[in-house]
Amino acid sequence: MVSANTQKDLEKQGYRFTGRHSAMKVCDWCRKSLRGDEICYKGDFYGIQSWRCIQMTPVFACTHRCVFCWRNIEETDEINQIEDTPEQIIDNCIEEHKRYLYGFGGNENRNKERYAQIERPLHFAVSLTGEPTLYPQLPELVDEIKRRKMTVFLVTNGTQPEMLKKLLNHQPTQLYLTLPAPNKEIYEKTCNPLISKGWERINESLSLINKFNRSCLRLTLVKGVNMSRPEQYAELIKKANPLFVELKAYMWVGHSRNRLEIQNMPYHKDIKQFAERIAAELNWKIIDEKPESRVVLLMKQDIPNRILKF
Repeated sequence: MVSANTQKDLEKQGYRFTGRHSAMKVCDWCRKSLRGDEICYKGDFYGIQSWRCIQMTPVFACTHRCVFCWRNIEETDEINQIEDTPEQIIDNCIEEHKRYLYGFGGNENRNKERYAQIERPLHFAVSLTGEPTLYPQLPELVDEIKRRKMTVFLVTNGTQPEMLKKLLNHQPTQLYLTLPAPNKEIYEKTCNPLISKGWERINESLSLINKFNRSCLRLTLVKGVNMSRPEQYAELIKKANPLFVELKAYMWVGHSRNRLEIQNMPYHKDIKQFAERIAAELNWKIIDEKPESRVVLLMKQDIPNRILKF
């Protein structure tokens, strides 16, 4: 459903379309892991095998035009007609994942054991681009992924609390909600919402996420934009009461370079200092970090570390 120009641009970036409104992309960490190098922070934090992880989206449409987004927000897709079933999307994503990675078979530096496992993915990261909760068959998509004995992490911007209510009976393995700002004023400037009452809808979603078995608030932090007011972030985290909080640095990549400067990208030390301030407000603890990804993980003091890994 995206335009021909947008599709061409996305394919140059490594996207592979898996239907009329869905796509997947092999991330750098997946490729690195197949060479026997580092795995992504989801592997370090939660035990996800990067080389068996499919990063995908069921839709390109979004309710935000965030300044930190790597996509071309000037051309926002609209959902006019949904035609791809969950089964089609999953099958096509798996096939494209395998097809994309087959070239590693000729790489002498590949990890042979890991390469032999690409035929059997174990994880879907529904977080590539767009807002997946706009896909009306999302509960069925989650159920089908889990029926095939794979884990699924779902990332949402929280503007569709109605879908989150439906997902309470179709729970992903872990739900992420991106908390893009500490208050409404900064939210409006950061996210340029395309819907009315976006901040109010996010707050409604915050009241729901502790009903999920595993939930995580993600703070994508941009210097000079939304990386302020740690005490207000802490109040929102208290309200949501998630299992985890991830603080992640904005990365100066893609189309966001046309909107922001490289100086807006925090260093890992900046993220860690900000995380420490929020942790102090909450009386939480830093449980893990990955400097290469500029990300820090927070968790409550009284929760055992063993619950992290799958």
